[in-house]
Amino acid sequence: MEAILKIVVIGGSGLIGSKVVARLRQRAHEVLAASPSTGVNAVTGEGLKEAFAGAQIVIDVANSPSFETGAALAFFEASGRNVLAAEKAAGVKLHVALSGVGTERLLAFGYFGAKLGQEGLIKNSGQPYTIVRATQFFEFVGGIAQEATQGQTVRASSARIQPMAAEDVAAAVVDAALAAPVNGMNEVAGPESFQMDQLIRKYLSAKNDRKDVITDPAARYFGIKLNDRSLTPDAGARIGTITFDEWLAHDQTT
Repeated sequence: MEAILKIVVIGGSGLIGSKVVARLRQRAHEVLAASPSTGVNAVTGEGLKEAFAGAQIVIDVANSPSFETGAALAFFEASGRNVLAAEKAAGVKLHVALSGVGTERLLAFGYFGAKLGQEGLIKNSGQPYTIVRATQFFEFVGGIAQEATQGQTVRASSARIQPMAAEDVAAAVVDAALAAPVNGMNEVAGPESFQMDQLIRKYLSAKNDRKDVITDPAARYFGIKLNDRSLTPDAGARIGTITFDEWLAHDQTT
């Protein structure tokens, strides 16, 4: 029988965090979903000492409220330093954080530089850790399409992407938290690879959206010029089980 652990999930009310919390509670662990709404603010440090008292594991899946470079950097630096210092003081045994596959290949978008900085803080903290790097989520494909839209036209790269369901991301994070620290990174990705333009066409078709998707090798992804390695994992990545078609069949977003 699995030992009952106290686990704190920073960002526990968000897309991934809420799924992580639910999975851990299903396994009977004592889980605190930590967020400003529950009195825990990683950026200011408020409530961290109390939240971490008696905790064995901290999972950080919080995301910056802004993708702007300066704001994202300030968020990840402040929250990272506060969380790691409070963990050390509380005797937490494992820090698990969620990051993105290809972060170091996407630095033309400053947000990824901020994420790389967060990874650096974790690596240099002295805390046992596992960083889970995930590919883009199915849940964000609509936002990717919107960002690439002008009028009724969507211009998208033909570079490959291997996105995954948030549920599979959460499963990987939970498994990392309940395993020994790797003091390194695990990569996770979806079960299928698509060209970006194909993925957007498939998504828009499922939503009965008749925008015209144009394949444009020069099209940018949030300002980044892509190639087939930009958003795809290395060999040996953990592969999720939920396909894009399966996810679309249950997706309630518009």
